This record gives sequence, structure tokens and C-alpha cells, in this order.
Amino acid sequence: MRFVRSSTADRLPDADPSWHRLYRAGAVSAGLAVALYVAALVVFAVAAAPPASGGAETLEYVDAHRTIYIARQLMWLVPSLLLMVVFLALAIALSHLDKSFAMIAGVVSGASWAVSFAWPTTGDGSLAMVVLSDKYAAATTAADQAGFVAGAEVLIALNDVPAVIGALQTLGIVLISLLMLKGVAWRGLAWFGVVTGGVGFVSEVLRPVLGWAYAFYGVLLFVWLIWTGFALWRLAAEAISESGSQLPSGPRGDRAQPEDQRDESR
Repeated sequence: MRFVRSSTADRLPDADPSWHRLYRAGAVSAGLAVALYVAALVVFAVAAAPPASGGAETLEYVDAHRTIYIARQLMWLVPSLLLMVVFLALAIALSHLDKSFAMIAGVVSGASWAVSFAWPTTGDGSLAMVVLSDKYAAATTAADQAGFVAGAEVLIALNDVPAVIGALQTLGIVLISLLMLKGVAWRGLAWFGVVTGGVGFVSEVLRPVLGWAYAFYGVLLFVWLIWTGFALWRLAAEAISESGSQLPSGPRGDRAQPEDQRDESR
């Protein structure tokens, strides 16, 4: 089935209209991911800042700001699930260009975000820190507390270490963007994705020394996700329209209607 669009600017002539629900889910997921990231940044800016170092100080901070700390970690973590849907939708939408390349790009990008749930830190803390904080507060001796402080120090260090996961996530953006370049559609988005992924890879590798400059990659990622969300939403809308245009016609050339609608029209 050919999927023909009236506009040639974002044309995906061979995209399968039957996946329109996945395209729309990908669009919504992209928007929600950006919203959660922005919310996390706002909370980070307005809430009491966590200690820059020190395991004991960090555990005491988590104990004093438990609810907001957990919310922050979830706002950084949940987008990983949403972005798995985004990249799956992109891989399916672009699979007609190169099925093998689409499978590789989809697996690399999707798996990199899935592994985020196995990594113990989020870059802004860790849910494991909440457990350590509870045990630290319940400990009755300095010797008992020392073990939990050591665990907190490990998590603090992991937050500052360049993670292979982050590099793989940027590689996924590059791969899916290179797949886009194989067609005539979404070329602006494709080139922007290549730039975003390239900048992101360098940013992830150099994160410990970049400081606030790392936020530049975050801005590029937000723009790329918003652009991708709009592209997938338009694709879903036109896929639905294309599916409707394929309904069989009646004996007088009218489009066939479901049985209940025909009964109501009598």
C-alpha cells in the first residue's frame, strides 16, 4: 500500500498507514519526555540544592527532602521509557528505506534507553540513595552508618562518570538520522539529528569537564524531540486519512459505511 502525501516537503510515500497508532504514540511520548525533562530542570532550579559532595551530607539531604528528591529522580527516569516508544515509532516509519538499517538503529537506540533503568544513577542522583538514606537514619552507631555513607559516595561518583549508556543514546540518534537521509523526507530533521547526536556524543564523553556547557546538548535534544514529535503526529494524521481513503465504495460509488451507520441513515 502506497502512502502518498500531498506535500513533498515531508513526504514518506512508502510508510505503512497501519502503524498510525504507533506513530501517534511516538509523537505523544516525545512531547511528554520533553515536558518531564523541563519539569525536572525547573524543580532543580527552585528546590534546595543537594550537597556538591559528601556521602553523609547527601543522605541527610535526601532524608530532609525525600518527596521532592524522589520526584526529581522519576522525572529524569520515566522519559527513558517514553523515548523507547519514540525510537520504535521512527524505526517502523522509516523501515521502508532500509529494513536492516532500521532494525539496527531501532535496537541500538531502544536498548540504550531501556538500559537506563538498570544504571544505578540518573545524572542528578539515584533512587537507591533513598534506600541508603532510610538505612542511614535508622542506624544507631557510627560504624553502621559508615557502610551506607560509603554506598552514597559510590553513587555520587557514578553520577559524575561518563556513562556508556549516554554515548549509546546519542549514537542511536545519529543512526536513526542517517536512516532518514536515505529518503527524501524529513531531511531537515535528519541533518539536525546528526548534529544533535554528534554534539551529544562529545558532551557525554566530556561531561565531567563541561559543567553547564553540557546543557547545550540538552537544548538540542529538546528541539530534536519536539520536531520529531510534530513529524510523527503529522505522519499519524495522514496515515489515518490514507486508511480512510482506502475504504471500499458502494454500488453507487459512495464510500462504504459501517452497518450501524447505514441503519441510522435510513
